[in-house]
Amino acid sequence: MESTPPSATAPTCYRHADTETHISCTRCERPICPDCMRDAAVGFQCPECVREGSRTVRQARTVAGGRISAVPLVTYALMAVNILVFLGEAVFPGIVDRLGMLGIGLVGPDGAAYVYQDAYPAAFHAEGVATGELYRLLTGAFLHLPPSEGVFGIAHIGLNMWSLWNIGRIVESQLGRVRYLALYLIAALGSSVLVLLIVPENQTVGASGAIFGLGAAYYVIARRIGADMSGVNRFMGFLLLWLLIASRFTSWQAHLGGLLTGALVTLALVYAPRERRALTQGVACVGLVGLLMVLAALKAAALT
Repeated sequence: MESTPPSATAPTCYRHADTETHISCTRCERPICPDCMRDAAVGFQCPECVREGSRTVRQARTVAGGRISAVPLVTYALMAVNILVFLGEAVFPGIVDRLGMLGIGLVGPDGAAYVYQDAYPAAFHAEGVATGELYRLLTGAFLHLPPSEGVFGIAHIGLNMWSLWNIGRIVESQLGRVRYLALYLIAALGSSVLVLLIVPENQTVGASGAIFGLGAAYYVIARRIGADMSGVNRFMGFLLLWLLIASRFTSWQAHLGGLLTGALVTLALVYAPRERRALTQGVACVGLVGLLMVLAALKAAALT
């Protein structure tokens, strides 16, 4: 059956010239057919007006100026990296000694690790951040006690991933993905630097330093947005109590370094002025990273 040609007097859709219509876009008033109709607050709009409206509507932002996202993708990614590295430790257990955070240590001719001493046999050689292995400042934050440690290794990564899941989702939703990732990495760096400054001969691994940074961020953000602080204060009290209790069998230096660094980064992110906010935040973060690296370099020079 042949289609009936459009009437010469009836209006046709501006995008489909062979389709009659008596409906117009409420914004540009051009005729549109049912295929081109898009629901609007009043009536219908054409696809072009909908796209133009989307470009002119101001996007909602987080308290730090980041894009709002409902799915905590960065938290998922960080958890996935930590878990994959943990599984990798079962296959290559030597990566813990090779990539763990260590200011300075000794490696014997048999490949075993020893505590650093000022005078050591020629068959030994030094290793650690002080010998130029700066990558340890970050790689140690993605390592945990290996699976060979049994229940202690599983508990180590299990507790850290549980904490990251609970705190990370909240902080990421308040900062946005890019700023949240910057906070995590800089807190991990600050955690390692304080270990280097105080106990350079100790090897540390784990994401807890960065997670303590997220805990500090949670507190700063709650103060910034005027949230009910009763529950937040209880959380911080528990965090500080855990810092004291766990100091008997974990690195309190790593936890404290992450806590302080995370607080500083978050203060810069959420209290930056709206004018040139991204520039101010970037300068503050880069400046803090620079300061941490200078402190690390000075300590490394003193050790060698």
